[in-house]
Amino acid sequence: MLFRQLVDDDLGCASYLIGDEAAGEAFVVDPAYAIEPYVEEAQRSGVRIVRVLETHTHADHLSGHGRFALEHGLPVSVHPLAEPEFAFDPVEDGEELEVGGVTIRVLHTPGHRPEHCCYLVAGHLLTGDSLLIGDAARPDLAVEATEGATAMYGSLQRLTALPDETEVDPGHVAGSLCATGISSARSSTIGMERLSNRALAYGSADEFVAAHAIISAPRPPTTERVVTLNRGPFVGAPPPLAALDSFDGQVLDVRSPHEFAAGHIAGALNVPVSGSSVGTKSGFLLDPNAPVAIHASSPEQANDAARRLRAVGLLELAGYLVGVEAPDRLEPVTLDELVALLADGGVEVIDVREKDERDEGYIPESRHIPYRLVGEFADELANGKPVVTMCESGARAAVAASVLAAHGVPARPVLDTGISDWEKRGNALTSFRRCGT
Repeated sequence: MLFRQLVDDDLGCASYLIGDEAAGEAFVVDPAYAIEPYVEEAQRSGVRIVRVLETHTHADHLSGHGRFALEHGLPVSVHPLAEPEFAFDPVEDGEELEVGGVTIRVLHTPGHRPEHCCYLVAGHLLTGDSLLIGDAARPDLAVEATEGATAMYGSLQRLTALPDETEVDPGHVAGSLCATGISSARSSTIGMERLSNRALAYGSADEFVAAHAIISAPRPPTTERVVTLNRGPFVGAPPPLAALDSFDGQVLDVRSPHEFAAGHIAGALNVPVSGSSVGTKSGFLLDPNAPVAIHASSPEQANDAARRLRAVGLLELAGYLVGVEAPDRLEPVTLDELVALLADGGVEVIDVREKDERDEGYIPESRHIPYRLVGEFADELANGKPVVTMCESGARAAVAASVLAAHGVPARPVLDTGISDWEKRGNALTSFRRCGT
């Protein structure tokens, strides 16, 4: 049997190529929009991809099933509760699919979405967005959270009744917004998850639902758009990214924070392609219905960024800018300088991390505004007092500073360092314990 896991590290999404090497055939499960890696892996393995299997209608990334259907003539299989607008082959609970001499059994496991299915093949359980390693997927992206959590509990009970040695191969790994406690491990077993997975530690359905119906992770604003694209008519291959001399509209600068600070186009937002979750971060900041130009250091960097944007359904890409005039500047802040500024009371520090991170410890008197929301507070922050943005590593601080700068607030980011380093230097942090935790 051929079994290959392919992971998009930017989104934390895992796909699978499963087949029979002797028969020369394979299925691809949950392919990303960039289908080239699957085609290349199939060629290396000497197999021909003959079908796309979807565990569900994805809400966090654009599927490649449309490209496989349009470019390679492949059928697409999904549970009918997905209600797709494209031609599809329905899969039902208990059904067995054959690829060569390999049998794949369908397990209908609602919870993350009503149509969600897992696939069991030769001791491998492809869990999609149900049982993840260390956690379970969030239940609030398709239905009301309580309804989704109730269904998820039943599905988890079914999956954990499988033999201990069954390998768990998830649809998401660390970095995904589909759960908050996902491990960075790429596989596990039912036995190991039964012992260590926090979503399996609840003694009853009521306890599980009470805990999982309250979701603190942010909901990406691209969710509905991505679901519509994945459920709707097939989305074909993107056009080549064209070079531009100039652009009057949204500009996403994907160069490093230091390059951006040294010179950028007025109004540009900085989400460095060298960082993580580029597509997700950009989705929180960009207008998905307006064209965007990518400002990059090279055409190769621009195309890398374009792949990550398209992965989350941001398809309106006008082209890329390289070597253009970039007169605006930002002035980063070092930790030593920040100490002096705080001592003088002449600066407002904006902690741009998420709530759960801030609860672990924050700079006294700093203000909490997650990077994805700072633009909404720009008018309030434009009060003449210098603004410093800060996070754990400098990555989101750079994003937040670019957003504020685009709104006319000359924010100064703390780059390459953050809250932990601040504490290691002997500076005090305030921790916060929320009621009920």
